[in-house]
Amino acid sequence: MWRDSKFEAIGVKESHSFENHVYFLNSILTKEFVVELAIVDAIVVGLIAYNQTEISQLYVHSDYQKMGIGQALLQLAKKHSCGRLTLRTFEVNMNAQRFYEKNGFKVIGRGNENEENLPDLLYGWKESY
Repeated sequence: MWRDSKFEAIGVKESHSFENHVYFLNSILTKEFVVELAIVDAIVVGLIAYNQTEISQLYVHSDYQKMGIGQALLQLAKKHSCGRLTLRTFEVNMNAQRFYEKNGFKVIGRGNENEENLPDLLYGWKESY
């Protein structure tokens, strides 16, 4: 789900093997972030990784987008935040930009701090926005 969603969002093939992704999810990501899954009919359709200040990953399978799953996952991160969150998304991912802006995030920076070396946007949210 994660790999397919990312490919559909940015059009770039994943450089890491499936096994490396499993290791990353189980051994690295979970050290700094809470990982929550959205499951429909025993199928993982969404994933969010967050801590009190940052959302590291948020993916919803394209077949399940616009059903409130991403918003429910985002609400979990907001609820457990310190009142502020940041996240990055690729500039080419217009759907993600619309989603985050609709949910109170604002662009606060630009860069390319990602393995794909693609332009990205830094978004920020705080309860008083």
